[in-house]
Amino acid sequence: MNGHYIGWELLQNFLVDAFKGYGVPEEDAKICTNILLESDRRGIESHGCNRFKPIYIDRIADGIQKPVTELEIIKETRTTAVVDGHDGMGQVVGYRSMELAIEKAREYGLGMVAARNSTHYGIAGYYATMAAKENMIGITGTNARPSIAPTFGVENMLGTNPLTIGIPTDEDFSFVLDCATSITQRGKIEYFSRINKDTPAGMVVGRDGEAMTDSTQILKDLSAGKAALAPLGGIGEELGGYKGYGYATAVEILSAALQGGNYLRMLTGVDERGNKAPYHLGHFFIAIDTEAFIGAEPFKKTAGSILRELRASARAPGQERIYTAGEKEYLIWLERRDKGLMLNASVQKDFIAVRDALKLPYAFPFED
Repeated sequence: MNGHYIGWELLQNFLVDAFKGYGVPEEDAKICTNILLESDRRGIESHGCNRFKPIYIDRIADGIQKPVTELEIIKETRTTAVVDGHDGMGQVVGYRSMELAIEKAREYGLGMVAARNSTHYGIAGYYATMAAKENMIGITGTNARPSIAPTFGVENMLGTNPLTIGIPTDEDFSFVLDCATSITQRGKIEYFSRINKDTPAGMVVGRDGEAMTDSTQILKDLSAGKAALAPLGGIGEELGGYKGYGYATAVEILSAALQGGNYLRMLTGVDERGNKAPYHLGHFFIAIDTEAFIGAEPFKKTAGSILRELRASARAPGQERIYTAGEKEYLIWLERRDKGLMLNASVQKDFIAVRDALKLPYAFPFED
């Protein structure tokens, strides 16, 4: 199959129809699609169309994720809420939860929502950006199936647990820090495996304490508990691995303790008989209205000035420029806005398989 670009409109229409074909209501299908494609628009392929079938469609088909999301508010105050996603679509749980946090922040200055019994919610930066677009600071995090070993350990215990922050600025793009608390995340290794590329040494540790590089074998061993991702900073304490370990633990606690949710080994996605089971993930969402402080415009001006001053600082020899978080993703979007998205051969096969299974009337340019 050829490597043709696919326009965003075609991608949008197909993915919405595909989600609908598997029972996701139309409005929810649009939310799921927007969050999925936002990842590819930002150049974060590990969480985009690469995950459409294996993470979302296949889990619906396996019965471990519900296509219809019944979001229930368990407890609520003026500034907080605890919600239960009942194993529905994680993107819908995330979108509605941040929407609620923003609504509370708009009225009271601050809003926080904790969610339990959710599923993979896609790119965390989407939710932080939702708040930033409303002149608010957005913070979100989620736990995940065990992947990270604690410092001085080799067993996968913690999820990749991103701690994500979106901050509005007076520039064309927000400051968005969206990264795992491990050196890399499982999605990136899945992407490496799909394109037959080795994982760089130092990102994954085996039970023998040595680095692993075979991406396909790493995925097998991660699932079998024979390998673990290294936390930010790497193995041991020499380069500060305890810092990544600490942040991952903080996200784990906030994603479980506030809402009485599952944590650590409870998130394997496998029951006591070894069968696939719902993940029951937890998330948290915080919105902080800058108007409640100095005001949105002065805040954004100061934030933008900080970022511009950082980018204008002295560069290392041979480096053309300094970036701030969210800038590279914005530049990638400018480049891809008119081109569309090029899918690798594996995702092309996924698209064809889903289309044919649902008998959808789509023809893709890579089939020429």
